[in-house]
Amino acid sequence: MCGIGVIISGVRIDSAYPISDPTSPVSSVFSVDDLKAALRRRGPDSLGCKKIFLHPAVSGEECVELRCCGDQSNGELHFIGATLQLRGINPITQPLVDEFGNILVYNGEIFGGIHVGNDSNDAEILMQYLGKCCTCGSHGHTTACNNSGLGKSSIPELLSIIKGPWAMIYWQDSSRTMWFGRDAFGRRSLLVHWPNSEDFRFLLSSVSPISIVEQSSAGEILHTDIGYFKWSPNYFEVDNGITNINFWDELPCGIYSLSIGSSKSNKSLLGEVKKHEWTNPMLRELVKWEREFVEPKPAELCSMIPSEQPGMHSICLERLERVPSGLGTMQTSVPVPAQTVLTALRESIMRRTAQSAIFPVVTCDLKQEELVPVAILFSGGLDSMILAALLDECLDPIYGIDLLNVSFDGQFAPDRISAKAGLKELQRISPLRRWKLVEVDADLLKLTQETQHVMSLINPAKTYMDLNIGIALWLAAGGEGWVYEEIVELGNEDHQRVKYKSEARILLVGSGADEQCAGYGRHKTKYRSGSWLGLNEEMKLDMQRIWKRNLGRDDRCIADNGKEARFPFLDEDVIRTLLDIPLWEVANLDQPSGIGDKKILREVARMLGINEAATLPKRAIQFGSRIARESNRKNFGSNRAANQASAGSVVINGTSNLT
Repeated sequence: MCGIGVIISGVRIDSAYPISDPTSPVSSVFSVDDLKAALRRRGPDSLGCKKIFLHPAVSGEECVELRCCGDQSNGELHFIGATLQLRGINPITQPLVDEFGNILVYNGEIFGGIHVGNDSNDAEILMQYLGKCCTCGSHGHTTACNNSGLGKSSIPELLSIIKGPWAMIYWQDSSRTMWFGRDAFGRRSLLVHWPNSEDFRFLLSSVSPISIVEQSSAGEILHTDIGYFKWSPNYFEVDNGITNINFWDELPCGIYSLSIGSSKSNKSLLGEVKKHEWTNPMLRELVKWEREFVEPKPAELCSMIPSEQPGMHSICLERLERVPSGLGTMQTSVPVPAQTVLTALRESIMRRTAQSAIFPVVTCDLKQEELVPVAILFSGGLDSMILAALLDECLDPIYGIDLLNVSFDGQFAPDRISAKAGLKELQRISPLRRWKLVEVDADLLKLTQETQHVMSLINPAKTYMDLNIGIALWLAAGGEGWVYEEIVELGNEDHQRVKYKSEARILLVGSGADEQCAGYGRHKTKYRSGSWLGLNEEMKLDMQRIWKRNLGRDDRCIADNGKEARFPFLDEDVIRTLLDIPLWEVANLDQPSGIGDKKILREVARMLGINEAATLPKRAIQFGSRIARESNRKNFGSNRAANQASAGSVVINGTSNLT
C-alpha cells in the first residue's frame, strides 16, 4: 500500500473562487507536513516529493527546490509519494519522474492487462507505458486515439485494461495535463478537495491528514500560529467562527484529467477537469453489473435444492465449462457453478500472494521459515475461512499464516469464539501449516487517542457505524496481540499466551462476498418484498456503491498500519464468474440463514473441507467483535436506546463520548 497526494495552487479551476497564491498562507486545518506524515504511515519504505512551477504560456518549467515565485499567476503542483513496496527486486522512491518530465505517484497492484515480470515493480512498468501514451483526451480531444495505428494508446485506454486495484496521479508534461483516478470498483482510496472559499487549493490524497487540532483531547483549547482552536470530532472553532474539517470527498471511481491552460485576458492559469469513460468493453460490462439470468422459470426451480444432493443444474451445465478433476477435495455431487467459483477464487488468491511477485523485505532477525508474508483478517466466518483454506493451497508450506482477530469482549465475543473453532478446522485440513491465531484484545474505554486517530482515517465517513468498523479494522490490521505457543516440560504439553505482532505486509480481506452473494439481511428483506428482481437490484446497488460505503474507508484504516489490503472476492474474473451464474444458484433466500444466503460460497466451503464454517450465518465485524455493543453503551447508555436511535447511521457530533 502506498500513500499518494498532490497539492495544486495558483490555478483557477472553478471561476467562482479566486486563484490561490502558492506563496501566501492558506487557511487550512493541516500543513503539508501533516499530509506527508499521514501518507508516510501508509508507505513506510520511502517518502518523496516533487514540485513543478507553471507560468502562463510557458510549457512546464521545472524547479526541484521550493522557491517563492512572487507572481500570483504562477501555478505550483506539489506531488507527494510514500511507498510500501511489495513488488520488484530493487527499491523505488516515488514520485517517479521520466526523461520527458512526466511524473507519477501510484498506489496499486497490476494483476493483469499489462505484463509485469516477477522481478519488476508495477509502478515502474506503468510509468513506461504511460510515457508512450498520446495526448488524446486532453485539451478538448474527445475522439478515439488517432495514434492507435502507431502502437500508441490514450491514457484512458491504457488504464482501462489494468486488472487490479489502483489509484494514481500522473502529470503528462507534453500536454500540461494531470491525470488522476481510481479503479472501477474503488479498491484504493483517493480523496479530493475541490477549491472553495475556505481553501482555494485543489488537493488529492489517499487519506485525510491528522490535523493539528485532532492531536489534542476533546474540548481542549489550543493556541497555535493561526488562531485558537477547540477540538471536536466534526468541527473546530477559530476565534469566533466555525470551520468544517470534513472538506474531503471520496473521488468517484473513474479516470479524470485536469488540463491547465492560460487565460489571454489576465495571463492567469486555468484548469479544466473532465471525467473520461472506461474504454474496455469488458470492464464497462462489469461496472454495469448486469446479470442475464435473474428469475428462475418453473422448470428451473427444481435446481433450487440443498447442495448436498446431486441436483439438476442444467442451465449452468450448458453455460459453464466443467472444471477438470484433481482440484483438492472437490466432490462430484457439488454443482458445476461452485466449481467454477472455486477455480476463480483460487486463481485470484494465487495472483495476490505469489511469492515471486512480493518484494523481498530485509528481515535480518528472522529465518525464512519464520516469515509470514500474508495474513488474513479473520473472524472464523464463511468468507475468511474460505480465504484461509485457499491461501493454504497457494502459499509455499514453508511460510506461516497469521489469522488476525479483534475482540472488544475478550474470549466471549462471537468472532473470537468462531475464530477459535475455525482455527481447529484449519488445523484439521492442513496440520503441517503453521497457523497463528493473533488475538487482538481491545477496551473501547481506553482508546481515546486511537479513536481520534481513526476519526481522521474514516473521513469523510462520519457515522458511528463507520467509526466502529474503522476502529476494529485498524486494530486488527495492526496485528499486535496474543498467540498461544506450545511448551513442553517434563514430557507434558501445555500452551502459554504470549505477546506477538504480525509482520505480514499483505492482508487478505473478504470484502465483496456479501454484496455479490446476498449475504446481508437487507437482501432477504428485498427478496421478500420484491422477489428475484428486487434482490438483484439491491445487490447491484450494493456493488455500485461499495467504493463509497466500504472500500475507501477500509483501505484507509488498514493501510495506516503500513499494510496492504487485498480483496480476492473483488477480482475482476471472480466478479465476472459470479455474474455469469444464475442468481438462484448464487443464493436461495427461501432457505434459512446459514443455508440459502451466500449458498454458492457455502458449497465452495464444503468443497474445501471446511464443513462447519459452511453453516455459519453472516455477522458483521462491528457486531462479531462487540465494538458496536460497547459503543452503544458508551454513547447512548444502552443497546436498547441505541437501537431506538438507529445508532449505526447516526452522525457523530461534537458531544460524542467517543472522545
